[in-house]
Amino acid sequence: MVGRGALAQDLFQYDKMVERALRGVVRDALARLAQEGPRGAHHFYIGFATQMPGVVLPESLRGKYPEEMTIVLQHQFWDLEIGEDVFSVSLSFQKQLERLTVPWAAIRSFADPSVNFALEFAGPPAEPQPVGSLPAPAAEGETPAASDRPAGEVVTLDSFRKR
Repeated sequence: MVGRGALAQDLFQYDKMVERALRGVVRDALARLAQEGPRGAHHFYIGFATQMPGVVLPESLRGKYPEEMTIVLQHQFWDLEIGEDVFSVSLSFQKQLERLTVPWAAIRSFADPSVNFALEFAGPPAEPQPVGSLPAPAAEGETPAASDRPAGEVVTLDSFRKR
């Protein structure tokens, strides 16, 4: 029996359950986008770790974004495919169509600025991101820097993690 004031060991790993559930929100949103196409003003900013195993992108982009890259799914994206462990999408960079594959585990942030919704996921320690107004959507072939991510209601999983 655990004494008063002592914390029991979390044998259920609630933090991992919560993270898995929140990644499911991202997966469901992208699945709806793939199935129904863009709806209303909804559009998505997705930040992901470029060095994670399973991330497939051209070396020119990996060189430009060696740690994290943010893509925007709004008007100009093609062939969005949702898999069990990854999603794939074709985007235009410098007027060149490129195919990206991103494992769900590589996603570090997700935002839908149209409804002021955002999630951040645990990952390697990163520099703090400034909070500010929503940036203008990226131009064709341009990807917003990590510091240009939209502000919103951010749910961080750190508050659920054991210390």
